Amino acid sequence: MSIFYQPHRKADWNYGGHNWKLSRSKIDLFIECPHCFYLDNKIGVKRVPGFPFSINSAVDHLLKQEFDSYRVKGEQHPLQAEYGIDARPMAHEELDEWRRNFGGVKFLHKKTGLLVTGAIDDLWINSKGEHIVVDYKATAKDEAVTVLDKEWQDGYKRQMEVYQWLLRQNGLNVSNIGYFVYCTGKMDRQAFDKKIDFDVNLIEYVGDDSWVEKTLVKIKTCLESDAAPAFGKSCDWCAYWKARLSVEE
Repeated sequence: MSIFYQPHRKADWNYGGHNWKLSRSKIDLFIECPHCFYLDNKIGVKRVPGFPFSINSAVDHLLKQEFDSYRVKGEQHPLQAEYGIDARPMAHEELDEWRRNFGGVKFLHKKTGLLVTGAIDDLWINSKGEHIVVDYKATAKDEAVTVLDKEWQDGYKRQMEVYQWLLRQNGLNVSNIGYFVYCTGKMDRQAFDKKIDFDVNLIEYVGDDSWVEKTLVKIKTCLESDAAPAFGKSCDWCAYWKARLSVEE
């Protein structure tokens, strides 16, 4: 068995176990495919994960350090000034925990009893005292990413909205407007020269978290069921499994 993939989780990490939490990514998995979500969280058989992109993690880390330097000074970051937005990095005593993987913003949803979590990248504040959720993204393309107009980017938007919802449940006055700091590695250079240059764009997004509560109720119903939902019609993992079954039976 691969050291990178352990398909069967211990019961403590499944729904009902004391280590189980409903993360933002698990919510998105439910929206993408309730069948895979059920197998992952109720049965403990998860999908084979993609290998992590270390360069994306490096960009996230460096951006956090960069924005933190302006947070300490109480000043706008040059990117905020360049785009003329009313915002500066927000200093908050819980920020380090809210940004920590396997920590994050937490809220116990009383109606379902689900502990919902999500780790944000950054938090800004405007002159009205509204908190602004910020997410960092990194990629490499021929053209810089300046808009989120692809279907697969809908997951980014839901990610933003879950974070907005979580912070509101924690008592913060959260703006509907959030921002993506989108870093696109330039591929038009003549040589590598030990560095990658990035276009950095600030993409505004107006979130609507009204779907979150309804989705949590659906997730609770799914988890309490004794049977897995049907295979996902648009799920590549389900399609692969059905194809295997058709030739192995």
